[in-house]
Amino acid sequence: MIVLDGTIVGVALPVLIRELSLSLNDAQWVNGIYAVVFAALLLTAGRLGDRFGRRRMFMLGVVIFMVGSLLAAFATGGGTLIAARVVQGLGGAFILPSTLSTVNATFRGKDRAVAFGIWGAVIAGMAAFGPLLGGWLTSAFSWQWIFIVNIPFGILILVGIVLTVPESKATIRAPGVDVDGLLLSAIGFGGLVFAMIEGPNLGWWTPTRDFSVFGWVWPETASVSLVPIVGAIGLAALVVFIVWERHRARNGRSAILDVSLFSIPTFRWGNLTALCVAIGEFGLLFVLPLFIVNVLGLSTLGAGLVLAAMGLGAFTSGALARRLSARMGPVNVVVLGLSLEIVGVIATALFLGPAMPPILLAGLLVIYGLGLGLASAQLTGTVLVDVPTEQSGQGSATQSTVRQVGTALGTALIGAVLAAGLAQAVPAQLNSVPDLPTVQAQQLAESTTNSAGGSIPALRADGSGGVLGASAPAVVDALSNGVADATRIALFSAVGALGLGLAFAFMLRLRSTPTHEP
Repeated sequence: MIVLDGTIVGVALPVLIRELSLSLNDAQWVNGIYAVVFAALLLTAGRLGDRFGRRRMFMLGVVIFMVGSLLAAFATGGGTLIAARVVQGLGGAFILPSTLSTVNATFRGKDRAVAFGIWGAVIAGMAAFGPLLGGWLTSAFSWQWIFIVNIPFGILILVGIVLTVPESKATIRAPGVDVDGLLLSAIGFGGLVFAMIEGPNLGWWTPTRDFSVFGWVWPETASVSLVPIVGAIGLAALVVFIVWERHRARNGRSAILDVSLFSIPTFRWGNLTALCVAIGEFGLLFVLPLFIVNVLGLSTLGAGLVLAAMGLGAFTSGALARRLSARMGPVNVVVLGLSLEIVGVIATALFLGPAMPPILLAGLLVIYGLGLGLASAQLTGTVLVDVPTEQSGQGSATQSTVRQVGTALGTALIGAVLAAGLAQAVPAQLNSVPDLPTVQAQQLAESTTNSAGGSIPALRADGSGGVLGASAPAVVDALSNGVADATRIALFSAVGALGLGLAFAFMLRLRSTPTHEP
């Protein structure tokens, strides 16, 4: 449910932008804030589950998530929708570590490897299946249903928890609650993501517009933009957070992050690999729906069907991952998966264009999905294989945090690249349209950039009978080519993240031993 909700919104973004008058910046926050809150609270939520009971925290998280879903369904603008996504992120933070730590505490030996493989395959599959469900709900009903659907899911999950999930706890002897650590991690993650999302909007160094919140204003006339300041604060907060967690551990106090876990090679390199996989995956799930709907002209259902090809590939390879793991080892399966992901994204970027057949895009995304399923299914067990059972809550919460940080970074980083690409590519393409007034070209470029191409479908529908007259077809082609160029740049930035993940996976292979294989 929570992974589905992290991806189901992506394919509905073009509709949300239109119906709620969102900017590209707002759309990034709708996606990003969910992951930021998720990441900031996962460590604390995992620790609370260890202390007070994972089953209890699981149920609490589902209830909070359902409340957030209802608030989102009744949102009337960008602000209320973003606030509702904060509540959803809070609920999700209690759910995810509870599920993984329960699996880690319940199963042993080969059964644990199988359980981790299923857990990872479901994560990968649902992340890719979300756009299909989002597209169908948006087309057949309305955008509100992408959130309402969580209510029946939540009820079924609560019943399933009561009937099947045993309560489990960890013995925690360290006193205290690490409130300072929670605040530092929230400031750190929030500051970095704010900088990446708001950079194109507010200016990376020199202010390009005023920023106001709760009546407080950072003016456009300031000598430096707010973005580098907030980014530096976020980075400093994360450094202090690590130092603080080490301090608490040395003094025998309870800490939300056991930094010593990163001394385990498989845990360290596996988490870095998972971070890069998430950046690439959620970066793609942010930019591709905008391209498919606005440039290729498909409906949200059509976009969901194209993106479901990722899910098809992920489900197929996820089911085969365990057999491959038995033959070649889980880490080699991760390496193979990341290699397929890179090939799939590069091929997609090379063939991307306004005239690209949707069936070709779907076929290329199957290749990416095959790699995603292999990598995700085996990473979970590999990361936690050497983590002691009594630290399973810490380990699983840390791994989940890393994935969610990757989700937020994917939306922020790839979204920032897309925004920068649009700002350059769209005006450049409009320059090729003959007899287009400069003022009108600037207005078209600004509206297209702010909406990530959301203005194109209306111009295409108006045709030569609209305000652009005989220039309309040439303008639509120029705008479509500009958005395609920017999307291509964004995809290559995702390739960079996946390439870094592949390098980390090779390090993971070097530090793994045959005893780590199921």
